[in-house]
Amino acid sequence: MTLATVDIDPQALRACCGRFATGVTVVTTRTPESDHGMTISAFMSVSLDPPLVCISVGTGSRMLPKLRASGRYAVNILAEDMRAHALHFAGRPDAALSDLFARHEDLPVLRGAAAVIVTRVVQEVEVGDHVLVIGRVAHLEQSPTARPLLHHAGRFGGVSAHAA
Repeated sequence: MTLATVDIDPQALRACCGRFATGVTVVTTRTPESDHGMTISAFMSVSLDPPLVCISVGTGSRMLPKLRASGRYAVNILAEDMRAHALHFAGRPDAALSDLFARHEDLPVLRGAAAVIVTRVVQEVEVGDHVLVIGRVAHLEQSPTARPLLHHAGRFGGVSAHAA
């Protein structure tokens, strides 16, 4: 079977995929120089046994070499009231944000996150212009009442009061 190659405009693909509502995370790590964080919506659970999660990071991002140097990362699932954090770690610094981090297993984790998953990198898979970074879960914590921050069509929002 031969499949025809179709030219897909990257911006059209981004807009189309943006119709899928996702949660918002900030991935954090630590290198000898400092703590680092980046807003990422491409996150998923991979396996329950062994416990694995995955993030997708652009090959040209400043975060990728930091993740490789550290070999560990934390996924901070943002609570609905953390829009400023999402923007801050997406490259729009907010000087009003302070004392952002607590520590778990010597990694920075965001105070007030709806959930935190601390991992150790076990595999990388290069796919197109991104790298899938698979981490084995070492620590979990969650706030059972926290509502998640969502991202859809380029905008932030929350879960409807009717969704339960």
